[in-house]
Order: sequence, then C-alpha cells, then structure tokens
Amino acid sequence: MEHDLIHGVWHVDKGVLFTVKELILRPGDSVREFIQGKRVGFFSFVTLIILLLAISSLVAPFAKIHLADIMPLNSKQAVSAYEDFATKYPKIIMLILIPLYSSFSYFWFKKAKLNYSEHLVLNSYKTAVELILALLFTIVTIFYTHIPTLLIFYYVFIAIGGFLYSIWFYNQFFTGYGYSRTSKLLRAIMIPVSYLVFSMAIGFIMALIKLIN
Repeated sequence: MEHDLIHGVWHVDKGVLFTVKELILRPGDSVREFIQGKRVGFFSFVTLIILLLAISSLVAPFAKIHLADIMPLNSKQAVSAYEDFATKYPKIIMLILIPLYSSFSYFWFKKAKLNYSEHLVLNSYKTAVELILALLFTIVTIFYTHIPTLLIFYYVFIAIGGFLYSIWFYNQFFTGYGYSRTSKLLRAIMIPVSYLVFSMAIGFIMALIKLIN
C-alpha cells in the first residue's frame, strides 16, 4: 500500500512529477483542462504548494547567500524588508500572493466569465512553478556563492524567466475564451505588470517605514 502511494505521487504519468512536467511544458493548457474537469493524473495544487513550502523550509537553512545579499546597495533596504517579512511569515505571503494575482487575472480577463475560485486555482498552479524556481535558486546558493554571477542568475532565470513564464501561462490558459490574439497577449502581460507595480509600491512603503523608524 505504501509503495502504491509513493508510486502514485512520483510517477511520471500522474502525481507530482506529471503535474510539474505539465506545468513546464504546457502550463496554461493543462491547468485549463484541470479546471474544465480533466483531472486524471493531476496533483492537488494545495498539496503541491504545501510540499514545495516544506522542501523549501528544509533547504533554506543551508543557503549561504540570501536575496538581499546580491542586490545593489540602493535596492537592499527594500529587499531586506520584504525578505525579513517573507522569512518570518511565508504562509501569509502565499495567502496574499495567490488571491492578489487572482484579482488581477479576474480583472484583465473578465470576458472569460470564470468565477474567482477558478482564478484562485489557476494562480495557485502558477505560483507552484514560481516556488520551484525559488527553490532552485536556493539550492544553487548552497553550492555557489559568487555574488555577481548569482545576481545574473537571479535576474535572467528567476526575475525575467518568471515574468515570461507568467505571460506564457496566462496567454495559453485563456485561449478559446473569445479574445483576439493581440488582446489576449496584452492582457496576459498586464497581469504580472500589475503585480510588479503593486509590489514596488509595497516595497517602497515598507522601506520608508523602516527608514523612519
């Protein structure tokens, strides 16, 4: 029975590995199919996020470099404030991030007529991939500590890579909902852009409060 459980979780045709593969190769299509009821083999987004958070918490103490350590001096204070909060309250960050992205996707793709809970599901799976990228970065910092190279790695693979993945994810997911190709792409771009503007504003406010205190 235990062998069957492990097989079901880690098998390439279902479970975690299958879900991660789908989220990497055909993210929007696979999540749209999941929401439409084709759920055979797909791993629960709740369990997947909990699993990734658990792995991240186990790996984090071994990291020799943190995000604030590789940022330019003029960005360190804002990054440190956010990182301190995220380290102390990771579950709160997750609870905020998914509904926030869901609000943006709901706003920009109103015509799709998906309810808010369906937006929560699609953004939960997208967030799972972002957690995987963050976990990979943490693992790299365990074995490699050259800050200039890590800075390039972060911006190219985590920041820019995550941004482009988000656009690809939303653009693919909302295929077939009545949007023109151009409109769909522009709306897909505006979701992560909306988050970037929001997070920059929050980071600035947190850094300002910290500076005043």
